[in-house]
Amino acid sequence: MRWVWSIRYLVVNPGTWLLNEPVLLSPRSIRSVNWGSRQIAVNLTRQQVQDTPSTEMDRPVSRQMELEHALYYNYEPYWYGPGVWGSMGFPYYTGVAGYVPAEMDAIARERAQPTGDLHLRSTREVTGYHIHASDGEIGHVSDFVMDDVTWEVRYLVVETHNWWPGKKVLVAPAWITEVNWNDRTVVIDLDRETIKAGPDYNPAHLNRDYEERLYHHYQRSAYWDDVLTAR
Repeated sequence: MRWVWSIRYLVVNPGTWLLNEPVLLSPRSIRSVNWGSRQIAVNLTRQQVQDTPSTEMDRPVSRQMELEHALYYNYEPYWYGPGVWGSMGFPYYTGVAGYVPAEMDAIARERAQPTGDLHLRSTREVTGYHIHASDGEIGHVSDFVMDDVTWEVRYLVVETHNWWPGKKVLVAPAWITEVNWNDRTVVIDLDRETIKAGPDYNPAHLNRDYEERLYHHYQRSAYWDDVLTAR
């Protein structure tokens, strides 16, 4: 199984404005992002946010809750279609926050009779999980690197200071073989020595050249090659 991790919701804390509890907003609601000023503009009104379906933040997000959000905001659910975001490979479109999908009536029927009980996990929850190579533990998850177009989690940042002081490495979700939520562990199919010899991670040097060296070292196909092959 090939693991694909994506940012499905933003946890928004409105403070004293309108609500006292955090709400979840899908990246589908985003109109634009200014990474320099750390601002996100959404195609939503304050009233829409105020009336958003409630979410129990102390529990994993269920598929039933996600259906409620999809129906409320008229978004195509991301699990409908071949793309990461339903029929598309990215969550939002220029000038459009979302659209009413043709299968919304089918979604309503599924909501009445939900199949399965799938859940999402927050990055805050996964931070600190222990990373196990094929021959032992190598460190823990300290951060995540996301794609700012597709909102996929491209890498887990692994802190290895207990074994190799000062070294951080990147691990792609596609290399994960197992996640144990109860034990808070993530297993990857790479050995410790191979990881130790891999390229050090420095956020300032994260570019396509670095990624090419990373995938070449681990002898894995790159995600951009997978996209070209699929086309």
